[in-house]
Amino acid sequence: MTFNEGMQIDPGRASSGGGPGMGGKIALGGGAGGLILLVITLLLGGDPGTVLGNLTGAQSGQQSQPGTAGTPTHCKTGADANKYVDCRVVATAQSLDAVWSVQLPEQTGKQYVKPELVLFTGGVSTGCGNATSDVGPFYCPADQTAYFDTAFFQELTDRFGASAGPLAQEYVVAHEVGHHIQNQLGDIGKAQRDPQGATSGAVRTELQADCYAGIWAHFADKQASPGGGQPFLKPLSDNDIRDALSAANAVGDDRIQRSAGRGVNPESWTHGSSQQRQKWFLTGYRTGSVRACDTYSARDLDNPPGIR
Repeated sequence: MTFNEGMQIDPGRASSGGGPGMGGKIALGGGAGGLILLVITLLLGGDPGTVLGNLTGAQSGQQSQPGTAGTPTHCKTGADANKYVDCRVVATAQSLDAVWSVQLPEQTGKQYVKPELVLFTGGVSTGCGNATSDVGPFYCPADQTAYFDTAFFQELTDRFGASAGPLAQEYVVAHEVGHHIQNQLGDIGKAQRDPQGATSGAVRTELQADCYAGIWAHFADKQASPGGGQPFLKPLSDNDIRDALSAANAVGDDRIQRSAGRGVNPESWTHGSSQQRQKWFLTGYRTGSVRACDTYSARDLDNPPGIR
C-alpha cells in the first residue's frame, strides 16, 4: 500500500527521543531465555505495563534524553512516506487518525482521542517504565503513547521472515493504535487479568488489536483526509494484503517458539498463533466492524466470524 504522493505529513504528529543506551537497559534475568520471553510478550504491542516495570531499570547515573517535539523534518509528503520508514510510520498514524475519528464514534459512540506517537532510537523513557529497542514497538496505556524504533522493521524481515512491503510495516502501526482503541473502550486491562494461555485475556487482547488493524485497512483507501481531501493511501492490492498477513504470520507465538528452538506450548502464549493473527486481521479487513472484533466473546479463536 502506497501513499498518495501529494498528501501532507503533519509536522507536529510525532516526537522523537532516546539514543543508544538511553532509558535504562533490559534486566533480562535469564539470558537469552529472558529475551525470548520479552519478545513473545511485547512484540507488536503487548501491554508493557505489566512487564517493563519488572524487566527494566536505569543504569547507575544514567539519564534519559528528553524528547524532541515534531515530526522528522524530512517527512513532508506522501512521497516521503513511500521512501522513508520513519515518515511512513507518521503518515500511517495520520491515516489511522482519519479512519478512527469517523469509525469509533459511528460504531461505538465514543469520540476518538489521538494517541501520542514517539519515534526513538536505542531506548526511551515511558509512562510504563524505561525501555530499549529490544521490546519492539509497543503501546503504553499509562501515557497513551505508541513507541517505535524503526530499526525493528528490518528485524521483522531479517529475523522473523516477514515481508518488507509497506503494508507489513503499516500493519504494525495499526496494531499499536488498535491497543489505543482498546484503551479508549476500557478493554485493555483484560490482558493483565489473564496474562497467558491459548485462550487467555492476553491472547484475546492481541488478536483484537490485529482485528482493529484490519478495520483500518478496510477503510484506509476510502476515508478522505480531513477537509475532504483524497484518502491518504492508494487502493489496496492483493500483494498489500499478503504483506500484512506475512507480518501477522511472522509474529505468531507458535512461530516464535519454533524459531527459538522450542516446542510449541500454547499454555505460554500471549499473542496467539500465526493462523489466528492472520484470521483476525482478515476479519477486521473484510467486515470493517468493531463488533466483529469481539475476541473476548469468541468461543473459537481459530474461527472468527466471517472467516471460514
